Amino acid sequence: MFAPKSAEFLAPVLFLIAGLALLLYLHVVPWSPYLAAALVLCAGFWTFFALFFRDPERTPGEGIVAPADGRVLSIEREGERLRVATFMNVTNVHVNRFPIDGRVEAIETSGAGYRPAYVPDARHNLQRRYTLSTAIGPVDVVQMTGLIAKRIVSFVGVGAEARKGERFGMIVLGSRVDLILPTEGVEVVVRPGERVRAGVSTIAREKR
Repeated sequence: MFAPKSAEFLAPVLFLIAGLALLLYLHVVPWSPYLAAALVLCAGFWTFFALFFRDPERTPGEGIVAPADGRVLSIEREGERLRVATFMNVTNVHVNRFPIDGRVEAIETSGAGYRPAYVPDARHNLQRRYTLSTAIGPVDVVQMTGLIAKRIVSFVGVGAEARKGERFGMIVLGSRVDLILPTEGVEVVVRPGERVRAGVSTIAREKR
């Protein structure tokens, strides 16, 4: 299964491969090493994008789950809130998922630049923030661009019902997603360096 809106990346390369193959089949162009190299290159690009845009079905995990696949980069306290940053590389599944049930109250795009996503200044990069109203209070999920990733894709709009584990967007070619939680009543259960899976891995739990 491929991620929503991935056709705009996959289809052009597939059409190019099909076009080259058709020209060969109809003998419009002769076979040559250069044409063979072009076909192999196109097939390689398509395979890369097909792997990148993979979107496996998943069963939501317990508690508050990870919004992104990747490695936990940092956990920081910011006043009355906790920020858990997850870094995605190009081999991770890049579809992002809601960490908790709620409602999308606002979606805001801000920032500028494409600094490496693993450095502190990455917080100023181009980013998209989803503010959710939830049973534990306001929760923010922030998609952040990086050095290579320069396009953020949203699957939902303001007013959407957020269901834990459901897809809300993706970042093309890597980068980072931050989950910002209230400190009161919430306990983070992961540590920097741990690998997590979107919609499955438990990031935090409500305190009893």
